[in-house]
Amino acid sequence: MNENDRIIEQDGFADGIDLVEMGLVLLHHWWMLVIGLLIGGLLAGCYTVFAITPMYKASSTIYIFNKTTSITSLSDIQLGSQLTVDFQIIAKSREVLEAVIEDCDLKMSPGSLSGSLSVTNPADSHMLTITVTNSNPELAARIANSAADILRQQVADIMNTDKPSTVERAVVPTSPSSPNVTRNIEMGALIGIAAVAAFLIIRFLMDDTISTEEDVRKYLGLNTLASIPYDKSLKL
Repeated sequence: MNENDRIIEQDGFADGIDLVEMGLVLLHHWWMLVIGLLIGGLLAGCYTVFAITPMYKASSTIYIFNKTTSITSLSDIQLGSQLTVDFQIIAKSREVLEAVIEDCDLKMSPGSLSGSLSVTNPADSHMLTITVTNSNPELAARIANSAADILRQQVADIMNTDKPSTVERAVVPTSPSSPNVTRNIEMGALIGIAAVAAFLIIRFLMDDTISTEEDVRKYLGLNTLASIPYDKSLKL
């Protein structure tokens, strides 16, 4: 390393990163940022539409009380709140899952079905909502209704009581729940513009050539006595 290299290294480190100059570099190459944004959004959109399988959700809701249960007493209400958690566990038990697989003639294991089925208790109510996610909207609704019916029968057998009431049966969804095309395009556009900006910044930081009078003063600490314009038409 010669003396000039040491001066450049020391002065460059002392001055740090010129954020203004970096911003000007990005502004000067704004068209590259726009291209990165468009390409990123286009690639994300194409991948979402052509490579990701749309998934549909269908939900069926049951009420944990039955028609003969009195809900006027405080004990019944408290019992219903306690049983809600038990019913959630029963809904995803192997016995219920295997019965749903047999009823719907599914070609999947209980573990796979369990992964596509969720049981929730909306707003701490006395209701259970069984939601099924599947690439086939008709099958999603059929599985949700089958799971709700089998759960009602299973609860009645375990509790030795009437079946819980049905609040709402699942209907065939008309639009997919995922993927979100708009969100994915927006994320792809952001990734595209960020990738181009990162490339420009890295190229700017690694460029240690001296090409202007300002670079001579900044890195060498010398004043410029004269400058000779470069004429591309001249051949050396």
